[in-house]
Amino acid sequence: MGDKIIRINMSNLTTAVEAVPAEWAGLGGRGLTSTVVAKEVPPMCDALGKYNKLVFSPGLLTATAAANSGRLSAGFKSPLTGGIKESNAGGTAAQKLERLGIKAVIIEGMPEKDTWYAIHIDNNGATIKEDVQYIGKGNYEVMKAVGEKMGEKLGVLAIGPAGEFKMAAANISVKDPDGNIRSHGRGGAGAVMGSKKIKYITVDETGGPGVSIADPEKFKTQARIFAKAMLDHPVTGQGLPTYGTDVLINILNEAGGLPTKNFRFGTVEHPEKICGETVHDTIASRPNGVTAHGCHAGCIIKCSQIYTDKDGKYITSGFEYETIWGFGCACNIADLDDIAKNDWVMDDVGIDSIEGAVLMSVAMEAGIIPWGDGKATYRLFDEDIRKGTPLGRILGNGAGSVGKTYGLTRIPVVKNQGIPAYDPRSVKGIGITYATSTMGADHTAGYTIATNILKVGGFVDPLSKEGQVELSRNLSIATAAVDSTGFCIFVAFPALDIPECFTAIYEMINARYGLSLTADDVVALGKSILKTERAFNMAAGMTNLSDRLPEFFEEPIPPHNAVWDFSGEEIDEFWNF
Repeated sequence: MGDKIIRINMSNLTTAVEAVPAEWAGLGGRGLTSTVVAKEVPPMCDALGKYNKLVFSPGLLTATAAANSGRLSAGFKSPLTGGIKESNAGGTAAQKLERLGIKAVIIEGMPEKDTWYAIHIDNNGATIKEDVQYIGKGNYEVMKAVGEKMGEKLGVLAIGPAGEFKMAAANISVKDPDGNIRSHGRGGAGAVMGSKKIKYITVDETGGPGVSIADPEKFKTQARIFAKAMLDHPVTGQGLPTYGTDVLINILNEAGGLPTKNFRFGTVEHPEKICGETVHDTIASRPNGVTAHGCHAGCIIKCSQIYTDKDGKYITSGFEYETIWGFGCACNIADLDDIAKNDWVMDDVGIDSIEGAVLMSVAMEAGIIPWGDGKATYRLFDEDIRKGTPLGRILGNGAGSVGKTYGLTRIPVVKNQGIPAYDPRSVKGIGITYATSTMGADHTAGYTIATNILKVGGFVDPLSKEGQVELSRNLSIATAAVDSTGFCIFVAFPALDIPECFTAIYEMINARYGLSLTADDVVALGKSILKTERAFNMAAGMTNLSDRLPEFFEEPIPPHNAVWDFSGEEIDEFWNF
């Protein structure tokens, strides 16, 4: 476990190395970022002001030999939702921070001088230097230039122009093992980093103490059990490695839960043009395409890929279901290459690809651009958001910003965050998650698709209200704990179906730190995190009425003519634990 905290004060441009407080010793990832934000950030503060903080923390098992343990959590008060936020990403930075013995990086304050800075973290701590040479540049150019200048093996976190303009949909980009981009996506992390005038952060693990294991033999045994379970499970061992996350297009289309044309329909007319099978075959047929690719070292699921054009030129990587759904269905775009180019430009400009897709569907709803025009969405990202034009700033502040500016009522947001790729009327469990998530609409917060659609961990009928609140609650508690480990959320699939896989997770933590945690302790951690986050949100001005879906979900959605029919009292039962 990391034995130090790096604290960076941008107000006086100083850095310090601190000991880990006793109450933080058993925390990592989301558990730690949410704890720090709740303790040190005034809930009513301006998310873009001097009192907000940006916290990075590797998970409890990050950088160990455990498969898929390479995630980094970022915590802050969200300029998009006004509440607490945790966003986690793959890439190389998490493992490098852990090998340096760093449990968390806490960035606070705001510079007085109107200039930009870079932060470098290594075995001696952190240094701040003024650096304006990359201002206005896209993330791909920054990643390449910093690598050439300082070394290709450095971990890099950077913001694009959207973050510089402090747009609420801006993300933080993280360099992956191939020099491409992963993202701390949702909630405006890039805007918070931009408010502190930090363009990029580099991490050099040279000379770090590395990762120690209290019981190496036990860890090795449990890690093998864990990895075998992931490879044996049909979702993580077959479906995701072959077709990526976009395997869900056909599945959700058949279930009538694929939100199309700004959540008007539950099916799309062109699934064969954008489904995971087509993505796989397209990549496989093109030069330099890679159909299975890990976003960080040690990934054995490899649900990512590298998507190229017909001539073999790189377009994008990490081409996810949610992005393809957002442009292919919510925006009704049928050209896969156009969708891939939109994914690239969002990564380069630094916009969350889910919020980016949802805001473009709302822009189409408003008549700014035509339905189905993927080249028009690209232009809005590249010419308006990148340059910070008046329209670009309206768009860059998210789907809620666009809808309110244009006087719309059909705005698919919860707590002002765009609703992702599953319709809550046809998949009712995910609707409970959207409503109750402390992060705003977030499918990963309690991924009921596993049980509602994929029949992982049992089956709860997606069209029935029965059992949905309990399902969402249990998965949300489990997810909060998993987000603290440094694991990719997809480890939940085998953990739900294979008992020894779940056991292996906490036994690896025990072996790593010399502890004796039980399953009950994992559940208790998840509950504690959720309660901490909810308390922050309530102190920030939210109420139980914040846990509601937009009124238009009372409209029936074809093909099942399903409606959102949960009462406020039924939704509020989620928090009865």
